[in-house]
Amino acid sequence: MSTTSIRRPARERILDTACELFYTHGIHAVGVDRLIAESGVAKATLYKQFPSKDDVVAAYLRRMDDSWRRQLRSAALAAGEDPREQLFGLFVALEQAARAGTLGCAFINAVAEYDPGSTAHTITAEHKANVRDWVRGLAAAAGATDPGMLAFQLTLLIDGTLAATRVERAAEAAEAAKQAARTLLDSACAGPA
Repeated sequence: MSTTSIRRPARERILDTACELFYTHGIHAVGVDRLIAESGVAKATLYKQFPSKDDVVAAYLRRMDDSWRRQLRSAALAAGEDPREQLFGLFVALEQAARAGTLGCAFINAVAEYDPGSTAHTITAEHKANVRDWVRGLAAAAGATDPGMLAFQLTLLIDGTLAATRVERAAEAAEAAKQAARTLLDSACAGPA
């Protein structure tokens, strides 16, 4: 048997397909039949792996959470060892993503389709809180006078930029966010960067 004939596990194919379709078209716009057809699995296989579409949505959001937080950490580390520059590095990466044609924030896109209390809404709220907590830690290490407020401001700026790139697909939004982030960091953190 050749290695080209080995297929990825059905669960991974379904999730890969869901990630692409949900992010590109929206969750409610993609039905189970389309997921089945485009992932190349039987209906019974999909339901064996994910008992409901909500289970697919939850797995999609958890994968996006892992991916986005990994991207944020990589961007921070790429900016160097100074926590203040790591915070600014988030906006450099955001600008690069905007120029590459991002479709916005998967979580903002998803939560727009669901009511509070739903699984998608709950996972999104957890994701946003976890990112903000991580940014708060960087802000504290950077010497921010109010790390919680700076983290809130910076994460709002990130979310707003991602929303703007979805609506306008404008790299200018990311550049403006980068400039605003620098101003916030200069104002909130003691000493030179």
